[in-house]
Amino acid sequence: MNTVMWFAELYIALLAGFVGYQMIARVPPLLHTPLMAATNAIDAITVVGAMVLAGRGHGWLATVLGTIAVASAMSNVVGGFLITDRMLAMFRGGSGNGAAKAASNGRGMH
Repeated sequence: MNTVMWFAELYIALLAGFVGYQMIARVPPLLHTPLMAATNAIDAITVVGAMVLAGRGHGWLATVLGTIAVASAMSNVVGGFLITDRMLAMFRGGSGNGAAKAASNGRGMH
């Protein structure tokens, strides 16, 4: 790989990281739970791709990198689901007012 191509790829990776950070920073708190669910779905696709890479016979380096990618992506998926579940638990239970508890129990105020 030549130097110009390496710098172009580095530039694209840094630009993508910056744009991604700016987009996520501007998401309102109300939309964090759906955003996390979508991110978990994307991570699950990454796991499938990493498993395909690790399973193919492209040499030992591809197998090692694919295995590391599977472990990293799975830890990200599991952690994402745990955090999403914790966020949803905040909306389900807790110490809210009586009207919110009655509405969540299916006994709306009449």
